[in-house]
Amino acid sequence: MRRDWEVVIGLETHAQLNTTSKIFSGASTAFGAEPNVQACAVDIALPGVLPVLNRGAVERAIRFGLAIGAEVAPRSVFARKNYFYPDLPKGYQISQMDLPVVVGGEITIQVGEGDKAYTKVVHLTRAHLEEDAGKSLHEDFHGQSGIDLNRAGTPLLEIVTEPDMSSSAEAVAYAKALHALVQWIDICDGNMQEGSFRCDANVSVRRPGEPLGTRREIKNLNSFRFLQQAIDYEINWQIETIEDGGKIQQATVLFDPDSGETRVMRTKEDAHDYRYFPDPDLLPLVISDEWKAEVAAAMPELPVQLAARFQSEYGLSAYDAAGLTSSRDTALYYVEVVKLAGAAQAKIAANWVMGELAARLNKEEKSVAASPVSAAQLAGLMQRIADNTISNNIAKKVFEALWNGEGATADEVIEKQGLKQVTDASAIEPIIDEVLANNAQNVAEYKAGKEKAFNALVGQVMKASKGKASPAQVNELLKKKLG
Repeated sequence: MRRDWEVVIGLETHAQLNTTSKIFSGASTAFGAEPNVQACAVDIALPGVLPVLNRGAVERAIRFGLAIGAEVAPRSVFARKNYFYPDLPKGYQISQMDLPVVVGGEITIQVGEGDKAYTKVVHLTRAHLEEDAGKSLHEDFHGQSGIDLNRAGTPLLEIVTEPDMSSSAEAVAYAKALHALVQWIDICDGNMQEGSFRCDANVSVRRPGEPLGTRREIKNLNSFRFLQQAIDYEINWQIETIEDGGKIQQATVLFDPDSGETRVMRTKEDAHDYRYFPDPDLLPLVISDEWKAEVAAAMPELPVQLAARFQSEYGLSAYDAAGLTSSRDTALYYVEVVKLAGAAQAKIAANWVMGELAARLNKEEKSVAASPVSAAQLAGLMQRIADNTISNNIAKKVFEALWNGEGATADEVIEKQGLKQVTDASAIEPIIDEVLANNAQNVAEYKAGKEKAFNALVGQVMKASKGKASPAQVNELLKKKLG
């Protein structure tokens, strides 16, 4: 991004609430059913039907509002958003406009890694309840389109940010933080492939000091990679268009992953185009302080709170604490490891959970919940490292064996494969003597002041002991023998 341009980004995210039935009917929300078998009379707007609000959807909205420190409105109103499209059988969508259920709030994000990492607060404008539309299917219909109304009426929480982000990296960091949060508080399963979590990105550019530029909205981005690619393309396209003398027209655009480009779907509508008015079939939604207190009492410890506790109780860095609370499953796994291994092993457990375990899970595309190595097994491994039964290098072999199901516990693998660390000086000294005799040049180089030669000798001893010798013992005895 060139310095003579500023980027302004806001995100609108549709999080599908994980209720078993729809927001205004008793029809199922289960994914994967045959088309149109989960669309009841209310969903397809047969004459005479009336919507009934799902209490579970409201409770999930309250939970979200509490989690982000927002105002949960004591009174909110459902409105009809009128537009005509084949997958919207009523001719309108029930949503909220002037009086949403959640107002304000904020999410703190971590952007980047290492020395360039920084935190930023993204402010939210609102979050409101609404129903999803159906789905138009354009393939395998012999040149025609099909309509599947199974999604019609599925409960959504639309979460809208202020235009606080200034790069695709910040937008992705926010989207990931939000994605983790809605799963953490158990209001959305976060399954992006199934459409449970979808982002729309509003992007504009301006020269420093100028008013906000005209924005274009990129619709229905269902992966973090596509979100980044789409925003980066849109930024460059808008800058080039303006620099070539063109003007940006407000529009809704789609991102094509194959070409890596955005294309206009329609010129952007404003609120008045939808002719919003309060839905006459639904009373205002009233949320009492008692109801909010009841929901708050059942809330889990939030990621920010848990990360702070990891730092204060276990002495972890902010970076480690943020990584371990990036998902609830990861945090719960780590807490169980420390509980079983002991708080003294908290730091090494953090290294293993975010290092060896995370790398292997990513490689095999598994979730923490599906890890072949349980928290109890990893805790047992931490204990054997702590009491010097095995070295860190041998621990990796034990982890590999546990991952492949070659033992029920670390102790069993160590015993079966004879991996116990050798700490007896009388057993290590003969190995050192043999290495020194066979590596006269390294010995001479070390005595001439070359420290690297010492490391080479340590490596030779560890190799000769098949990794079983205690590295600390090897260092101590080797230095003693070399004078």
